[in-house]
Amino acid sequence: MHIQDEAVERHVLAVLVDNEAGILARIAGMFTARGYNIESLTVADISEDHAISRITIATNGPPHVIEQIIHQLDRLVPVHSVRDLTESGPHVQRELALVKVAGKGDNRIEAMRLADAYRARIVDASTESFIFEITGAPEKIQTFVALMREVGLVEVGRTGVVAVGRGPNAG
Repeated sequence: MHIQDEAVERHVLAVLVDNEAGILARIAGMFTARGYNIESLTVADISEDHAISRITIATNGPPHVIEQIIHQLDRLVPVHSVRDLTESGPHVQRELALVKVAGKGDNRIEAMRLADAYRARIVDASTESFIFEITGAPEKIQTFVALMREVGLVEVGRTGVVAVGRGPNAG
């Protein structure tokens, strides 16, 4: 089987790291140096003493590339653990987006109707535009943004994926 024949899979990785300057650059540099793609990346301090951060990376590639990514991340010194949430079982993933839409008349009414159907919340409004806040699976966000293009999409800001494994154990 040739590499180009392998199925590309999307994986969500949870990486626990020391909360120190430069770790994000080292991880991004590792991806860049090896030609791996980062679909989204989020990072936040998760410990009470601010010593540990959790980096959530959505990436894609054939299974052997995902395995290489995990092994490379695991070798970085300030990395405590790498968990492939996609492989380790059920998990919940969400993303937040702010979506600005401009329009009047029918387009304005349609934007509000679609926002209601997608449970997007109006966080700012003027007589000529709205900013909607929407959370959900990345596919839901993508679909909502595509629909808003048809009624006056101006701008989109997305957080990237955050994910947590289901069940009582920490990952």
